[in-house]
Amino acid sequence: MTATRGLEGVVATTSAVSSIIDDTLTYAGYNIDDLADHASFEEVIYLLWHGKLPTEDQLRDIKDQLADNSRIPNEIVEHFKQYNVSEVHPMAAIRTAVSMLGLFDPEADDMSPDANYRKAICLQAKLPTLVTAFSRIRKGLEPVEPRSDYGIAANFLYTLTGEEPSSVAVEAFNKALVLHADHELNASTFTARVCVATLSDIYSGVTAAIGALKGPLHGGANEAVMKMLNEIGDVENAESYIQAKLSRKEKIMGFGHRVYRNGDPRAKHLREMSEKLSNLTGDSKWYEMSLRVEEIVTSEKSLPPNVDFYSASVYHSLGIDHDLFTPIFAVSRVSGWLAHILEQYENNRLIRPRADYTGPDKQRYVPIAERS
Repeated sequence: MTATRGLEGVVATTSAVSSIIDDTLTYAGYNIDDLADHASFEEVIYLLWHGKLPTEDQLRDIKDQLADNSRIPNEIVEHFKQYNVSEVHPMAAIRTAVSMLGLFDPEADDMSPDANYRKAICLQAKLPTLVTAFSRIRKGLEPVEPRSDYGIAANFLYTLTGEEPSSVAVEAFNKALVLHADHELNASTFTARVCVATLSDIYSGVTAAIGALKGPLHGGANEAVMKMLNEIGDVENAESYIQAKLSRKEKIMGFGHRVYRNGDPRAKHLREMSEKLSNLTGDSKWYEMSLRVEEIVTSEKSLPPNVDFYSASVYHSLGIDHDLFTPIFAVSRVSGWLAHILEQYENNRLIRPRADYTGPDKQRYVPIAERS
């Protein structure tokens, strides 16, 4: 056996959910460019779970199911209020809340396909509400009830602020949700599949995935990008800041990707939305700063930006708190996690790789009194 560090290049399973081939990302065979330009997030959810785009009736039905399941138990709202909000990262709060959801679901341990699909609807519908409820509670505000006439993108912005979002804001947020929905066998998706391959329940699988997404090398990257932009402060400071980081051989967050050679195909869509929102808000600083950083890094390191880089300035322009960027990633990616979890259940085999042992050999037990 030969170990492959980080499992790079290892094909661990087969899947019909999404693919990355020749730097092209597809969901169930649909190019991400086509979906980003035309699809609603609800259409993408249906596509990932069913392998086809919905008809009008099917789309109306899944929208109704999501709306009917979007409210969260009051016990979780009260639980949020017990936190020391200045010390709790939203991802930690959401991770715990998703696990708690299973305690209020009488079907939590029912592994039938119908029950698992109902739980998928529940998780997809409730995760956005969990994020916005926590955000408001930590500011001393009461949660806002989702509107049944709004889709997920509009409802997230509405329940976050209590105000009706603009059409441009909804368009930008919908596009971000579509672009982040799935990404083949990424770290959090692999974590979810490993978890449910033991025949653990769907709530455990999503909780495990959130734990993996929380790390700065995965979902936390866009939050790190915003931190970097704040440190730069202004376009004129970008050159010296990035050059200093490069000279210290520090990682520039939001650039490069293990599975893309010629650039992340999702990045251009968020670059366009960042520019559009900058024009709408009249504050172009963050977009211009991002553009300058991209120019420097691609010139110096030949590293193009990934999806995390411009999502930071998009979310900032929407007035979203920076530490909510990763929970927003979860709001979108749960659609992909659930698709993979349902797929794993359909044709399950316990995921149990081996390790290449590198420790000492031929050790013998020595009584404790004789050990040095």
